[in-house]
Amino acid sequence: MIEKTFQQIYASTPEITVRAPGRVNLIGEHTDYNDGFVLPAAIDRAITYAGRRRTDRHVRVYSDDFKASAEFDLDDIQRDAVNTWSNFLRGVSKFLEADGHRLTGADIAFGGNVPLAAGLSSSAAVEVGATAFWNKLLDLRLDPVYVVKLSRRAENEFVGVPCGIMDQFISALGRRGHALFLDCRDLSYRHVPLRDDVKIVVCNSGVKRALAQSEYEVRLKQCREAVVKIAATGRAVNSLRDVQPSDLDAVRGTLDNLLWRRAHHVVSENQRTLEAVTVLQAGNLERFGELMNQSHESLRDDYEVSSKELDQLVELARRQPGVLGARMTGAGFGGCTVNLVRADAAANFAGAVAEGYEKAMGLKAEIYVCEASDGALVSA
Repeated sequence: MIEKTFQQIYASTPEITVRAPGRVNLIGEHTDYNDGFVLPAAIDRAITYAGRRRTDRHVRVYSDDFKASAEFDLDDIQRDAVNTWSNFLRGVSKFLEADGHRLTGADIAFGGNVPLAAGLSSSAAVEVGATAFWNKLLDLRLDPVYVVKLSRRAENEFVGVPCGIMDQFISALGRRGHALFLDCRDLSYRHVPLRDDVKIVVCNSGVKRALAQSEYEVRLKQCREAVVKIAATGRAVNSLRDVQPSDLDAVRGTLDNLLWRRAHHVVSENQRTLEAVTVLQAGNLERFGELMNQSHESLRDDYEVSSKELDQLVELARRQPGVLGARMTGAGFGGCTVNLVRADAAANFAGAVAEGYEKAMGLKAEIYVCEASDGALVSA
């Protein structure tokens, strides 16, 4: 319990607590930074903040996950090259202040059970949790979409990671028992019910995503290059979101094979995500699972962001009774797979995949049987 940690560190009781969940993306991978469609769900693993006001402008913060402390002054917020975990809170605080929200000093402790560097958006949970913390502590009454945008801004401009907006959106605005369908261009969204006879099972490969950040930036540049070349053919294209499958077929000779495959993944993934929402609303879980499977194959072959460990987990998953669909999730090159599994088969699934993975790869997979959870602004 983070409240107990707070008491141990600061010898007092916290004034408030807030939680911000991690997330898993059911389908719609590497589409968010292309103005596309995504369908994530918040999961019942979260980062929790506990804190209380101070009478000055000084912030003391303790990370339970890193067992480390840091301090900063609200009048001079700088990046910390040593305690880099504190930069998410620093960035959120800096931009709130810049937008005219006068903060007070605070003593803060935070931590949780979202695995680090596993593709479950621990960083977004830390950012959204930080924004939700200030919102609740000081009764700022921030607009929910503003919270999302500011949290993303902290990661993009202060921490220096060029992420899309999906992770912050679902961490803030998830709903229990639902996925969230998000249009990353205009930020319109709606919650889509998940049937209660299935579980979201996340398999952590145990492989840190060492290449994920550098390769993410490469894919971002490749997508932009493809857009420039497609637009040069006279089509009104501002992002790959604007490209239809028929357009892509027509300009195939304009793109080299690599750029075509990158664009093909994004264009086809947008189509899969739109269909996935339709079939999920209709209760057609079998078709939804097929679309998840197709998504993984596209990520593996066209976008080339999978890994042998993720492919092994997917292959093992698809052999198990009760599995509807299995795919990698997140940036790739390690991290996790997401699986839609019938509820009565979930426990056996977890055991069989863990055993098979260790036998095949010599690695231990952590497996989390999850439920869709409320976001930070729902539960705060």
